[in-house]
Amino acid sequence: MGTTRTNPIVGILLLGLLLAGAFLASTQSAQALVRPNFANSRYKEIYLAGGCFWGTQAYFDRMMGVVYTSVGYANGQTEETDYYSIAETGHAETVYVVYDPEELPLEELLTYYYGIIDPTLLNQQAWDIGTQYRTGIYYVDEEDLDIIRKVTEEEQKKYQKFIVTEIQPLRNYILAEDFHQDYLVKNPGGYCHVDLSSIPREKPWVDAADYQKPSLEEIREKLTAEQFAITQHNDTEYAFENEYWDHDELGIYVDIVTGEPLFLSIDKYDSGCGWPSFTRPIQSDVITYEEDHTLFIPRIEVRSRVGDSHLGHVFADGPRDEGGLRYCINSGALEFIPYDLMEARGYGQFMSLLK
Repeated sequence: MGTTRTNPIVGILLLGLLLAGAFLASTQSAQALVRPNFANSRYKEIYLAGGCFWGTQAYFDRMMGVVYTSVGYANGQTEETDYYSIAETGHAETVYVVYDPEELPLEELLTYYYGIIDPTLLNQQAWDIGTQYRTGIYYVDEEDLDIIRKVTEEEQKKYQKFIVTEIQPLRNYILAEDFHQDYLVKNPGGYCHVDLSSIPREKPWVDAADYQKPSLEEIREKLTAEQFAITQHNDTEYAFENEYWDHDELGIYVDIVTGEPLFLSIDKYDSGCGWPSFTRPIQSDVITYEEDHTLFIPRIEVRSRVGDSHLGHVFADGPRDEGGLRYCINSGALEFIPYDLMEARGYGQFMSLLK
């Protein structure tokens, strides 16, 4: 990752102003208050309606080359709606997919999409019936239209019935409620009409069940006094005087308490703030978010999933070409595993993410 410097003080102030009103008015979670913006990034965006969006999101979220997903309601008659109104407002349950075109070309992505739907069914997928369950490809880049049509024409050869999947420019997209985001991650036994047992080019998955939080006494024995204060008492180390702020070796950063993978070195960059900075976690659900009102401006604290370790904070002043977020993390909350030692340390499955 190339070196990119930002002004962290300006970023903190701007984010504070943006979030101050949101804390007062929003009922969303802390995570929902800070989301990446890929409009000016190096990645590509596409919106895919494929029936119930729980399974469609899980399918693409676990695919190599997919950078980010969310679920929402698209191409309806109004600019606002919710889960209980989409049948009346005409929106389709839709998955927003951000992908790296160099790793996952649009033609390949759409072929996978057609593989998990029946594009000849109108307003239905599996047992779900209604206009909200129609299939659709909603694009934001006119240059994508030729590829979309080409893939659809190839898919039509597989069916005797006509494909009725909508192909339209995106008109609107309303983010779905928190309850629906990453639903099958939060509820592994939940309903899904998509076969998740054979995801092509599947990412290695960080399973929470593989990691355990030690007792407080064991944590105290394992960590230095500073590491214990950071992870267990929300302390903060000094900027530019910590182990990883300028560290650039290839490898993986894990929770120092539990060993759960948190960040990849390829997502680390020099923000100029004096702490390790990352554009994203290795997987969306390994991080939890909390509102932090300990300073004069509100912030979003980030913690580890299994260990509940205090890690740092996330800000909206990161590199635009990577989605605009900066995960500012204490070195004392992390352990770095070099690439050459990942296999021996039990992290070999994640080496493919660093190639």
